[in-house]
Amino acid sequence: MNKNDLISAVAETSGLSRSDASNAVEGVFDAIQKALVKGDDVRLVGFGTFTVAKRKASTGRNPQTGEPMEIKASNQPKFKAGKGLKDSVN
Repeated sequence: MNKNDLISAVAETSGLSRSDASNAVEGVFDAIQKALVKGDDVRLVGFGTFTVAKRKASTGRNPQTGEPMEIKASNQPKFKAGKGLKDSVN
């Protein structure tokens, strides 16, 4: 399922027009992104939790030359599925 499929599914199940469903889906994505940028977690009970993990700087190797290279510290978005989502898939 891609983004357009998700928008179509939301429009169909909610009775919204495709345009309104698109705005709703985009709004949810934007809200999650803004919360993660601020460093907040997003907990959706029964679905899962979005968090930001901090990765430390490390030393890696360039696969073409084999030379060591420095990998910068970064923040990585993470998602952990909730019990309801896990149960529905299994």
